[in-house]
Amino acid sequence: MNLEGIINISGKPGLYKVKSQGNNTIIVESLIDGKKIPLYANDQSNMLEEIGIYTYDDTKSLSEIFNDIAKKENCKQAINHKSSKNELIAYFRDILGDYDEERVYISDIKKVIQWYNTMQKKGLIELPKAEKKAAKTLKKKATTEKK
Repeated sequence: MNLEGIINISGKPGLYKVKSQGNNTIIVESLIDGKKIPLYANDQSNMLEEIGIYTYDDTKSLSEIFNDIAKKENCKQAINHKSSKNELIAYFRDILGDYDEERVYISDIKKVIQWYNTMQKKGLIELPKAEKKAAKTLKKKATTEKK
């Protein structure tokens, strides 16, 4: 999953894509409504490619987690981030079974799922070719077993 150029800005809803850079500003475009805004040096933001989720052993990158959700959902929408706490925890545990429950809060889980769904709506969720083929094979196998 390529998250290059996608950022989260503190205090602003949704995700943004970097469009251009100036001397002291970066122009970003909202993935929600397409509006372009300047991002200044004093604005706090995080590149999604640098974000990870704590596990008991290490940290798993957000791109790997998005890949896991995409495999589970066949590149479709995930559960709604406004679902109940228990549903969200069960869903996330299914995606990342060894996440550190003391350091990963429900707000973090909601953000990950909301970000995934935002990117999926914009067509930015894509599995690598080898994984796409494997997912299709598994789906075909499951369908033939049901018959």
